[in-house]
Amino acid sequence: MLQLTEITKAVGQLDEEKLNQLLESFVSGGPTEEEAQVVVNACQQGMAIVGELFESGEYFVGDLIFAGELLTQSMEMLKPVIGRGKSVKVGKIVLGTVEGDLHDIGKNIFRSMAEAAGFEVYDLGIDQKPSAYVDKIKEVRPDVIGMSGVLTLALESMRKTVDEICKAGMRDKVKIIIGGNPVTAEACMQIGADAFTTNAADGVKICQAWVK
Repeated sequence: MLQLTEITKAVGQLDEEKLNQLLESFVSGGPTEEEAQVVVNACQQGMAIVGELFESGEYFVGDLIFAGELLTQSMEMLKPVIGRGKSVKVGKIVLGTVEGDLHDIGKNIFRSMAEAAGFEVYDLGIDQKPSAYVDKIKEVRPDVIGMSGVLTLALESMRKTVDEICKAGMRDKVKIIIGGNPVTAEACMQIGADAFTTNAADGVKICQAWVK
């Protein structure tokens, strides 16, 4: 029996012990990959609660950092279920948080899920200039470029990065997906990306469709 509400609550309350108990119980029950992705979504809903409590002043920066660690830890526990039977690499993704933005929780969730789905992921890290993406494309020849950002200013950085990829003559060689709170269909079109997502699981599905 999936205890989704309890999982969401445990993340929102930063209750590491309770969350670990719930996830260990879930994994030991031999769940399907689809069920694991539902649990990932429940964890993400818990992060939304953390974000609201931070904005209201009840949580502080240290709490945000701890929540991010909790989520990364949870993804590691779920990765064997999500990635069951996917030892063959299906494609390459270059991923990063764009210039001017230091947030990486969403990026890290996406990376873990993409790796579990069989992708080889090259994570550039946070606050990455357009040139970092261009250099990495030249180096590893990826199938997909993933750009993440939480701040509104990230949208302009994403646009500049796509422009640099175009100038380097490599736009037709990669698919580009953008993710994060400020991204919308309109922003995606203005930036020149191929797709956008605010949900890591959906983002991975989009990438899977591209490489098939």
